[in-house]
Formats: sequence, C-alpha cells, structure tokens
Amino acid sequence: MSGTALLLGLAAFGLGTGVAAGLLGVGGGTLMVPFLTLAVGLSQHEAEATSLVVVLPTALVASLALRRRGVGDLGVALRFGAVGAVGAFAGALLALELPATTLRLVFAAFIALVGVRLVRDGLQS
Repeated sequence: MSGTALLLGLAAFGLGTGVAAGLLGVGGGTLMVPFLTLAVGLSQHEAEATSLVVVLPTALVASLALRRRGVGDLGVALRFGAVGAVGAFAGALLALELPATTLRLVFAAFIALVGVRLVRDGLQS
C-alpha cells in the first residue's frame, strides 16, 4: 500500500471512529486498537498507545458538543476523569510489563465480555 493510500485509509478510519465515538460514546480503543493491529500491523503496545493519544481530542470535541445541548454531568465527569487518570497511569505501566501476546489476549477478553453483556442486555429489553 502506498503512503498516500495508507494516509487516506487512516483518515477515513479516523473519521469513522470519531463518528462512532460521538454517536455511541465508545472509547476509541474498542475500534482503533483492533484496526491498528490487524489492518495497519502495529504491535499491541503501539496500537494501544496510539489509541490513547487519539482519544483525547476525540472525547473532548464530542463532549463539548453534548455539553452544548445540556447533556452530561460535568462534576461527575471531572471526578471520574481525575480518578481515571491515576488508573490510566497504573494501567499503562502494567501494559508495558506484559508481553504483547498477553496484552492482546487481555484486550480480546475484555471486548468479548462487553459484547456478551451488551447482547444479553439487549435481548432482555
């Protein structure tokens, strides 16, 4: 794949991920990490690090758009964010200690559990 084609593909996927984040409230990692590992060929560590950098502007812009409509609780969000930042730091250090294959399996298990729960709850509604 040429550099231009790769750049266009990444831009298109980035746009799609942004739409999904704003529409569904999903973290970029649920879409971005699998894409970066499977389609782009990044290692699990590289994909997760890249995804974390992408999440910041994506979440900020989507959050501002929702806040303008009066959706969300800023106080709760800030408290979760502060505690989440501490957890993210610890999680990043843990991720660096895990082999890439283990990290990938942990990520896959997390995604699978979330998927099972969403399907189960959707069927019960």
